[in-house]
Amino acid sequence: MSITNQIKTVILLGLLTALLLWVGSFWGANGITFAFAFVLLMNGLSYFFSDKLVLMMYKAKEIQKKDNAKLHKMVEDVVKASGIPKPKIYLIPSEQPNAFATGRSPKHAAIAYTKGILELLTEEELKGVTAHEISHVKNRDILIGTIAGVIAGVIGYVAAMARWTAMFGGFGGRDNDNRGGGLLELIVLGILMPLIATLIQLAISRSREYMADETGARTIKDSKHLASALKKIEAAGKHLPMRLGNPQTAHLFISNPFRMKGLLSLMSTHPPVEERVKRLNGMKF
Repeated sequence: MSITNQIKTVILLGLLTALLLWVGSFWGANGITFAFAFVLLMNGLSYFFSDKLVLMMYKAKEIQKKDNAKLHKMVEDVVKASGIPKPKIYLIPSEQPNAFATGRSPKHAAIAYTKGILELLTEEELKGVTAHEISHVKNRDILIGTIAGVIAGVIGYVAAMARWTAMFGGFGGRDNDNRGGGLLELIVLGILMPLIATLIQLAISRSREYMADETGARTIKDSKHLASALKKIEAAGKHLPMRLGNPQTAHLFISNPFRMKGLLSLMSTHPPVEERVKRLNGMKF
């Protein structure tokens, strides 16, 4: 299953790149180069400093070993099995049960737990969640997410440039015989392409969640407790909304902390919990 998700990620990143090149053919080399440089700079800064920014956003405080020796021991056991360095451990002052991992590499990683998740889950369930988050670090999902974000961001930036150009007659206004073609270009480049790019980016995020579920379960040779943890987190999260942070960071968490209903669920960064639980319960060791 991990190989399948890896292949899916490669294919989706390939599609995203192909979409970028196609969009570039509409706009020209100068426009796409400027957009790429701008978005790469913004995402590069985010990649190197996102851990500090997101931890600050959620008012996370580092948990010292003397404050929770049992939690530290659990993380140490999981990273030993994973073969990566121990990350720093943080506490988020929120009653909603949730957790996330962040950091640009295994050597610069952090894992954060909400107050709610530490109170809700059993020790075995919390170990399953920890293994999931450590797997994100091991699989370098922050890097993959950043790459996808750069490409999708460039497409979105170029689309915005196209819409501004259209407002001032840049599309369809070049000659009277090409108004139909100009309008079609605007619809495709300015509206449809950024939407498709976003959907592909979200599909990559969902694929990495499945992979972290599986990798984490195989690391500790236990999928049942992660499955039960996900069900508890999902049920409790409906009644305990996240009052900190920003929906733009939803992809970091083990479960989306911000509720999405109806058509908005199509834009979810996470797969349905029911499907994740089904896959976990079907795993064999």
